[in-house]
Amino acid sequence: MAVRKLRPVTPGTRFASYPSFEEITKKEPEKSLIVPLKKTGGRNNLGRVTSRGMGGGAKRFYRLIDFKRDKEMNATVEAIEYDPNRSARIALLKYDDGEKRYILAPNGTKVGDKIECGDGADIKTGNALRLKFIPVGTEIHNIELKAGKGAQLARSAGAFATLAAKEGNYATLKMPSGEIRKVRIECKATIGVVGNLEHENVSLGKAGRSRWLGIRPITRGMARNPVDHPMGGGAGKSKSGGGRQHPESPWGQKAKGLKTRRGKKSSSKLIVRDRRAKKQD
Repeated sequence: MAVRKLRPVTPGTRFASYPSFEEITKKEPEKSLIVPLKKTGGRNNLGRVTSRGMGGGAKRFYRLIDFKRDKEMNATVEAIEYDPNRSARIALLKYDDGEKRYILAPNGTKVGDKIECGDGADIKTGNALRLKFIPVGTEIHNIELKAGKGAQLARSAGAFATLAAKEGNYATLKMPSGEIRKVRIECKATIGVVGNLEHENVSLGKAGRSRWLGIRPITRGMARNPVDHPMGGGAGKSKSGGGRQHPESPWGQKAKGLKTRRGKKSSSKLIVRDRRAKKQD
């Protein structure tokens, strides 16, 4: 995928860039694999705002993605499609028995490619199998944390983890964040890198494109009044009462550096090296 820059004939196009969509082969989604997506506006079931900055945005359907990859049958890639709900592209698979499913499109996948799933599958891009059958050093994505639950790790555009080692009942993975963690070898993963690598180079360029995505503008805490935010108030850019203290949320929780992870979380023992640890050569 390439990034397309526009001629800056208006202020809105001066800094904007768009994906070229050259890999997309089918415009309309498969009707049997979409469900309506209701907008919340950041409100919970009581009508109270629980997620600030959400609202508006274009209408869209949710595409049902097969994160479990539990159908052990050969399939053919019928189309590469755009998914408005994620940064990655999705691939429409047609299995030998006629069933169709969506998967995350790995980088390099084309229409007509054959995809397999199961422990006997080849080590080829797009194939899914358990970690115990994947060679050390392989780049993988769409990784399960609990066997049979469905993939939870390395699912965004350009993401992949590296299978660093296997010992006993656990495989050691180097995650996209730099974290090194253990995962049960019964968990499934897909070979290759998630496609749409150039997504990180796309620049929105104007506020309106954020609104299309359902993201509303948020006023900085320092620019508010003291009644509205702990960092508000002060004459100008105040260094005392309002403003230049440690960044906080509107409810007084520290916004930078405060560890919010539960201390006795059971999965902590599976993390070999934290993602915040200094990078080792």
